[in-house]
Amino acid sequence: MRIGTSYKQHPGLAEHWDAIVVGSGIGGMAVAATLSKLAGQRVLVLERHYTAGGFTHTFRRPGYEWDVGVHYVGGVSHPRAMGRRLFDFLTDGQLDWADMGEVYDRIILGDKSYDFVKGVERFRTRMHEYFPNDVDAIDRYLELVQATAKKASLFFAEKAVPQLVSTLVGGVMRRPAVKEATRTTREVLEELTSNQELIGVLTGQFGDYGLVPAESSFLMHSMLVTHYFKGAAYPVGGSSRIAETILPVIQPAGGEVLTNAEVERVVIEKGKAVGVEMQDGRILRAPTIVSDAGVLNTFGKLVPPEAAARVGWRDKAVKVGNSIAHLSLYLGLKGTTEELHLNKTNLWIYPDHRHEENFAAFQQDINAPFPVVYLSFPSAKDPDFARRHPGRSTIEAITLGPYAPFARWEDTKWKKRGADYDELKERLSERLLAKVYEYAPATRGRVEIAELSTPLSTRNFAAHESGAIYGLAHSPKRFEARWLKPRTPISGLYLTGSDVVTAGVMGALMGGMTCSSAVLKGNVLSQVLKGDAQTLRPGGPASAPA
Repeated sequence: MRIGTSYKQHPGLAEHWDAIVVGSGIGGMAVAATLSKLAGQRVLVLERHYTAGGFTHTFRRPGYEWDVGVHYVGGVSHPRAMGRRLFDFLTDGQLDWADMGEVYDRIILGDKSYDFVKGVERFRTRMHEYFPNDVDAIDRYLELVQATAKKASLFFAEKAVPQLVSTLVGGVMRRPAVKEATRTTREVLEELTSNQELIGVLTGQFGDYGLVPAESSFLMHSMLVTHYFKGAAYPVGGSSRIAETILPVIQPAGGEVLTNAEVERVVIEKGKAVGVEMQDGRILRAPTIVSDAGVLNTFGKLVPPEAAARVGWRDKAVKVGNSIAHLSLYLGLKGTTEELHLNKTNLWIYPDHRHEENFAAFQQDINAPFPVVYLSFPSAKDPDFARRHPGRSTIEAITLGPYAPFARWEDTKWKKRGADYDELKERLSERLLAKVYEYAPATRGRVEIAELSTPLSTRNFAAHESGAIYGLAHSPKRFEARWLKPRTPISGLYLTGSDVVTAGVMGALMGGMTCSSAVLKGNVLSQVLKGDAQTLRPGGPASAPA
């Protein structure tokens, strides 16, 4: 199912809107729905791809479908959890979630495995059992990650407040989290323990933000691991249900979500963003322009060069650097989840605990052993999958890696990149498939479809430079950047999505909430959480105390 209406089907599209959002990832859709519900604004969402949703969309082949970026989400299993309440607000309660059970992640280091279980005290007990000589270090770690994650709220709230408020009290708002934000994960953990195996386990989810422990911000690490302490869930009906259920919230106020809608540039007049120019030359106008395309794309492609040069944000973003790229093997298998002995638990498969060393080797030589293989079983996670695709199952095998080996083909077209490229993909696919057979042996001989996406797929479909999967790198340097906010120096132009807050579904959604707060000049998150998501309607209050 494609979400949104093709731009080509709207020859009589209105020229003037209350707001225009470029990009339909969860950050863009969240802003559109929030402005529609809280301020009754007519919001136009423009998506260059053939379907809306960004990394929440699914793609299909005969008999199968796969998510491309949503593998599990924390904070949504309980009806009163913050993440669940935000999604209920954005979807009018129409998005259902399937809990993944007690074990959401399994970390595998060589021939040893470690389960991450739901509930922080159960997690503590399980880690104590695995590492009985490191009980004190584990307890101090759990205390520190929870305390650090709590400090994040003011740190990110500062991004939404008006410039005057930021100047006066912004430093105070950021200060509690700055120390942890600007230290690496490995630096902090090695102050707690010298047990490298334990560090390798505790950092075993770092693929969710794409930086090895020696390079990632401990604030990012803390937010990620605490995000899952109460377990994880998967959207019933697949990840495409996220955009599918948000779309009807945008439309009642007169909004639209258009696909195949390529924006050529942001129109700036007298220093203010006043609209967008489409690829076909049509100009659409609005007093508020929101970009969900990321900082690098916004100021490298959408904003006219002279205006971008004055702002200087692209140069600053380049200094922060892009996140890593990835390979993803999408498998369609004949047989049910039960027949193939698949379960909901994600597998993080590492050669051993030496994450930095293993990643460095793969970065230098793509023929080196995979530094990680992540196995996700979406057909097992989604209770509705069997109804839609009876007798079938799906698996995704993912690794993180370099863009450089694929750069020589970046100017070629999809499916027309040549024999050398096809041979490289085939070798990588076979290596990933071998890991699937090793850890899910009942799948051998049952694979009907095996399709590999490379960093060029991300570059082609998501327009992310170098195939970056998580936007800007989640390093200490990123969290030092006070300039990285939704309100840009160009009046009327805002940023949303993962570059505003952090990576992941919830990180990008919070980017949308932060951007909405900046646009509406109020604390939108507080307003939503204090209100009843089922009764908030267009025309409601547009601001609350910041």
